[in-house]
Amino acid sequence: MKNDIQIKNKRAYFDYHIIDKYNAGLALLGTEIKAIRQGKANMTDAFCMFIGNILYVRNLHISEYSHSSFHHHEIKRDRALLLHKKELKKLKVKSEEKGYTIVPLRIFTNERGFAKIEIALAQGKKEFDKRDSIKDRESKREMDRAMKV
Repeated sequence: MKNDIQIKNKRAYFDYHIIDKYNAGLALLGTEIKAIRQGKANMTDAFCMFIGNILYVRNLHISEYSHSSFHHHEIKRDRALLLHKKELKKLKVKSEEKGYTIVPLRIFTNERGFAKIEIALAQGKKEFDKRDSIKDRESKREMDRAMKV
């Protein structure tokens, strides 16, 4: 099976300092995994939160599968993330500290065809940090242009 599904959350890298990354499984319905394999998912507003001791991803938009009949899934339902207990405890302790949050970075399929989500423990950037990111990106772009000429 081809491993070419890469749905990224580019906004997360702009809004947050990424501290630690984890790969987690996603608890999905049949039509959801088929829609993800078609590339019909959007992560821009998605975030992770604990409900009890279970980590959920919220506002992950997975469109309806085009070839399904009348059994459609909810487009923005809460989906459980599958992690080891040790990782869950570590994330829960860190996310309860002030300034830390858990954000989804990308959805991909592994070599066995299972959908995985890369999440990160992150710290929010201030406005001046975002301006620095833009400045660095622009200067890198100018350097690349100068190298090509």
